[in-house]
Amino acid sequence: MQVLQVQLEVGPDPAEVGRARRWARARLAGSGLADDEPLAETLILLISELVTNAVVHTGCPAVLRVLFGSPGGPGCAGTVRVEVADASCRPPQQRHARGEDTGGRGLELVDGLADRWGWQPEGAGKRIWCEVDRRVPIVQLRPGAHGVVQAAGPTHAVPQG
Repeated sequence: MQVLQVQLEVGPDPAEVGRARRWARARLAGSGLADDEPLAETLILLISELVTNAVVHTGCPAVLRVLFGSPGGPGCAGTVRVEVADASCRPPQQRHARGEDTGGRGLELVDGLADRWGWQPEGAGKRIWCEVDRRVPIVQLRPGAHGVVQAAGPTHAVPQG
């Protein structure tokens, strides 16, 4: 399977988060994900959180990478992987925000939205990553009238061989 990787250098300025979102939207559209698809919206939120964490908590430049088409698990047409590498060796800390807190929810969101996430040292800094599987709905077929096969559930074209 072929993997497409795109990357963007992000400066240590909170305004860069908006630029990263716009850049990511264009790359997602170029990969065939419509802007209003739930998967695209989830990926934009994940990208926003990871870039925000890198910019706000490290004060260092970062590199955003998005990888399309990496192998996924069962029932997946591949995985989209988001990585943000920065020059800070300080590991990410998942916090648990309470009621009126204005911060501390970023990695909780990543944990709740991504299929997998983690971090690892990279050079003098670190790389935080998350993956979202591109699931393909499975069409269940059942016999219909006169032996005609009918779809039971979402109707997506399934090549018959």
